[in-house]
Amino acid sequence: MIILFFCLIGRNNIFFKFYQIKMLKTKCFYFSEENIWKLCEYIKNHDQYPLEECYAIFISNERRMIPIWKQQARPGDGPIIWDYHVVLLHVSSGGQSFIYDLDTVLPFPCPFDTYVEEAFKSDDDIHPQFRRKFRVIRADLYLKNFASDRSHMKDSSGNWREPPPPYPCIQTGASKMNLNDFISMNPEVGWGAIYTLPDFVHRFGNKN
Repeated sequence: MIILFFCLIGRNNIFFKFYQIKMLKTKCFYFSEENIWKLCEYIKNHDQYPLEECYAIFISNERRMIPIWKQQARPGDGPIIWDYHVVLLHVSSGGQSFIYDLDTVLPFPCPFDTYVEEAFKSDDDIHPQFRRKFRVIRADLYLKNFASDRSHMKDSSGNWREPPPPYPCIQTGASKMNLNDFISMNPEVGWGAIYTLPDFVHRFGNKN
């Protein structure tokens, strides 16, 4: 994931009960696609939630330039521009949805509507070329199909931009590298369904 800093003009006591995944956020310090894959794996192995309640969410657009607020890499009120970002969505049986973002300064997990308001804000104040799209993939399909050889973690000389994770590359029998199929917002490519921000909020936001 490439971090770009950019200036954009944006629009400036919920009590809830949930069973939090007992996983230390501070132990996840690699790229978001692998963080979320590992989180899906954790959920599957520990049976704290039904895996079918969980989704991997890839956030990007055709230009691979998306603003997200409240990120650890950009303290303060401004957004950071990611080329893509990945979070976990948990649609609980109680009707409340939560976002798990290992890079946010917001609560972990964060109620869906709070996360959208604080981290995504509104498309109305964002130039069309920066508007976010969302690829929503069932967690079981993500675990089964995602593969990365981590080549995107290396610079043009073949050196690691960041130290690689200690565990082996995530691969499948069919692929060693298909990350771009997940980042792509072409509905004809990859797995899952593609949403605009308004459609994403309508589909998963609080209906009350």
